[in-house]
Formats: sequence, C-alpha cells, structure tokens
Amino acid sequence: MVYPPEDLNRAAVHAAPARRKGIGTRVWLVVSESGKSHVEEVGKHSIMRRTGLPARDLRVLDPMLSYPSTILGRERAIVVNLEHIKAIITAAEILMINSTNPLVVQFVIDLQDRVSTPSDRSNSPPERVEGDLQDKNHAALASNFRRDDPNATVLSPVGGGPKILPFEFKALEVCLESACRCLESETQTLEDEAYPALDELTSQISTLNLERVRQIKSRLVAISGRVQKVRDELEHLLDDDNDMAEMYLTEKLVESSREQASLREESGIEEVQVDDQRYEESEAEHSENNSDISTVFKPNIEELESLLEAYFAQIDGISQKLANMNEYVDDTEDFINIMLDDKQNQLLQMGVMLSTGNMILNAGIVVVGLFGMNIHIELYDGQPKQFWETVSGTVGGCLALYLIAIGWGKKRNLI
Repeated sequence: MVYPPEDLNRAAVHAAPARRKGIGTRVWLVVSESGKSHVEEVGKHSIMRRTGLPARDLRVLDPMLSYPSTILGRERAIVVNLEHIKAIITAAEILMINSTNPLVVQFVIDLQDRVSTPSDRSNSPPERVEGDLQDKNHAALASNFRRDDPNATVLSPVGGGPKILPFEFKALEVCLESACRCLESETQTLEDEAYPALDELTSQISTLNLERVRQIKSRLVAISGRVQKVRDELEHLLDDDNDMAEMYLTEKLVESSREQASLREESGIEEVQVDDQRYEESEAEHSENNSDISTVFKPNIEELESLLEAYFAQIDGISQKLANMNEYVDDTEDFINIMLDDKQNQLLQMGVMLSTGNMILNAGIVVVGLFGMNIHIELYDGQPKQFWETVSGTVGGCLALYLIAIGWGKKRNLI
C-alpha cells in the first residue's frame, strides 16, 4: 500500500507532539518490505533490541547532532545517514525518524514504489524456512521470508533471469538515489545561478554583483563539502570487502536459519543416543560452531559492489561539476584581480603625473615669490612689457620642465 504525501505529512504533524512523552522516545516511520508504512512511537532501547544496534550507532541518526554522511553495516541492520535520510534498514523493514521534510516524504513514496512493484515477486514456488530463531526480530523476519521465498527469489535467480535485489539493497539503493538526486538538483540550481552571475561580474564590477558572487561561492563550498563526504563514504565501502559483506542481511539470516535447522536435526538424533549431560555439551559445541560459521560468512559481494560503484560514479560526476564550477570561480577571481590591478596602475600613473605637475607649479610659485619681495631693484623701473616677458618665461619654463619630467618617466617605463 502506497500512501500519498498528504497522508504522510498529516501523520508526521499529528505524531510530532508525542515525541516529548518519554526520555529517548521518538516517532519513527516504518516501511515494511511489502511497501506498507505506519508510524510508531518507539524508545531508544526498543530500537536497540529490535535492530541489534549499539547506542553509538543510533547517535548517528540524531537530528540534533551533526554527523558526516555515514553508511554502517551491522549484524542485523544497516545504518544510513545521507543528507536528509536518516534510516535503519533491516532485512524486512526500514525505520526512519519521522519528518515533514518534503524530501523525506518523496523518499518514502519512492521507497514504497520500489519495494511494492510486482516484479519483486517471482513465479518461483514458495519454500518454507525452517528453524526456531532465538529472538523476536529473527522470528518476524523469518515469517516474511516464508511468504517471499528468499531462497528462490532473492539468492538464486530462476531460469537464468536477472538476479533480484533483496529488500535491504532495494532500500539502500533508494537512499543513495534520493541523496544523489538531492545533491544533483542543488548543484544544477547553483550552476544555473553561478555562471550568469560570474559573467555579469566580469562585465561590470559592482557591490551588488560582488555580493551575489560571494553568496554563490559560500553555497559552492558547502555543497562541495557535502558531496565529498558522500563520495568518501562510498569509496570507503568499496575499499572494504568486510563492510560490504556485513550488509548482506538476508543471506546472513537465511544462512543462520539453515544452520540452526541442521543443528536441531543433529541434536534430535543425538538426544536418542546420549544422556542429558552429553546433550548439553553437544548443544554448547553446536552454538560455538554456529558462531564460527557466522564469523566466517563471506557472501559474494559483486552485486552490492556494482550497486555502490554506479552511485559512486554518479556522485563523482557531481563532484566533478562542482570542481569545474569552483575552477571557473577561481578564474573569475583572477580576472577581477587583474582588472583591479590595472585600474590601480592607472590611478598610480595619474597620481605620478599630478605630483609632477604640482612640483613644477611649486617651482613657478617660487619665481613669483622671489619677484614679490618688497626690495627695490632696477628691473622694477623698466617698461610694462618686461612684466609680461617675465610671466610668459616663468609659465613656459614650468611647462618645459613638466614635459621633460613626463618624457623621462615614460622612457624609464615609470609611467
């Protein structure tokens, strides 16, 4: 059953106030492998018992704390903290902290569509998984496997057809797809805004354009950091085969149920032949063998590796886009700095020319001052034309000195 986004929003709004009812209690949105979703108010310890996760792994999902992008494979669950997605994936369900974020609502819809498609149910005959599992979570998972035939449907393809992913990988794929789509959308939006703003800045340097580019660069740095964290996490998983092997929850559960069934059969035969004491010793020995088997469990990780490599290539492409954009920003900054340096050089040249003119003018003032002294000389008794000769000579001398100074500066490449 696929819930529309309105129902999910309504459930989140009604459930939000219930979060304060108890210490460590949160409202979780649970999506089963059949695609049905419901809201549960579950405490932290209940989640730990239900998923087998330690408290430190649950802290990764705390929205009040800032943790980098993380994908953790554990014995019975996968912890996913990617962008807006904070979820715990088991072999039969996915638990998410309930939120009214539109991105989370869209993620839930995509997840329900993915896990509830008819192609996920093959025509292979059902096969009952035998075994008495030791805790309630394993029992619930086993009942789901009885309905969906994990042996024939998930682990072994029928008739040479394509191999169908188990539920945990479908959920993980939707998580990666949603995170990559979110980062891709933000990168595209930033790209549409950045290039026109940078081109406009190169044509007209103004305070408004500089402020726009500053904000764009801040967003670019933030998105680049988020993309790099997701890329590093995927790269870490691809480099560690043990971490990828831990994520095969369905195969581990089926393998565990098979071993428990075989051990129970052997124990039943031995029970007829030995007394109670030897039966208890045999049970202890069998439990040790079971733990050893689970320790050395090594599934074929090529399926998960191909899935992670596909999204690693996508996130690497987003990272390359951001790197190209960052390089364009750096080139624009260099161009702006060159333009500003050129303007500064022009201002310095103008300053040198004005300073030179001021110095020559001061020389003319000195001449005027000399003639302005109240001392009688024969020159003062001359004809009026001598006054104009003196003035013109002073001005001409100043202009000649100015031109000589400017010519010398240009010859020395100082101006």
